Amino acid sequence: MKKIALLMTIVSVIACNSGDKDTEKKMNYPTTEQRDSSEVYFGTELKDPYRWLEDDNSPETADWVKRQNAFTDSVLAAIPYRDKIKKRLNEVWNYAKMGTPYKRGEHYFYFKNDGLQNQDILYVVDEPGGEEKIFFDPNKLSDDGTVALSTTSFSDDGNYFAYQISRGGSDWKEIYVRNVETGEDMEDHI
Repeated sequence: MKKIALLMTIVSVIACNSGDKDTEKKMNYPTTEQRDSSEVYFGTELKDPYRWLEDDNSPETADWVKRQNAFTDSVLAAIPYRDKIKKRLNEVWNYAKMGTPYKRGEHYFYFKNDGLQNQDILYVVDEPGGEEKIFFDPNKLSDDGTVALSTTSFSDDGNYFAYQISRGGSDWKEIYVRNVETGEDMEDHI
């Protein structure tokens, strides 16, 4: 996900600096409705005409996001060298990476990525140099890649593994706890 965000930023900067000043005049930006909404704080009125967008579960907000995304996609799709940039970035990013191993309980753990995986996979070995096994693959948390692993932690005795996820880029986090020996998640989560 970080790679995609970086790619989109680079492409946007390049597109914005492409030199065609008439492009801004040609663009048909989606409109965003402004509504009468205000609050008074300590005697000062603060207007918030876009407050309706804060309800991320409303059909109106979903429609607004859909229109914004369609517009953005149409602008980015028109960049003639976008595929070349994407290809080159994939070449640059495609190398194996491995984190520092650490011991928890009776096992050693480390994160590893073969190069172009969206998220690093957590591996476990019984001893340094031993046969590695996948302990936790955050890439399998969702079919569409919209669930991200954020924080991980082991219990002091190494028997339990807690992990925090975020769905669809949301600030909301969910915490799960996994039994290290069985590899199964506990029944409840926060």
